[in-house]
Amino acid sequence: MSEHLPPEALDEWADALRELLGLGPDDLPVARVLDLAGVVARAVARPAAPFSAFAAGLAAGRAGGSPEQVEAAIARIAQLADDWPR
Repeated sequence: MSEHLPPEALDEWADALRELLGLGPDDLPVARVLDLAGVVARAVARPAAPFSAFAAGLAAGRAGGSPEQVEAAIARIAQLADDWPR
């Protein structure tokens, strides 16, 4: 199995996750989550990327789960990664 998905396959996977979990398009901002993973992978370590994305979702969910809370959690973690000592 290839590690590289064409964009439409990622979109299909995201749509399937949204349907499975009862999420709307704004609840699962794929581009923002991928951006976060990239920032963390570069600034901290690759293995920290999926863990950090999960942490963002968990924090947003505990805060109420609105799209704004998702964005706030992503932004806070991205800032922490940007500030992480290298």
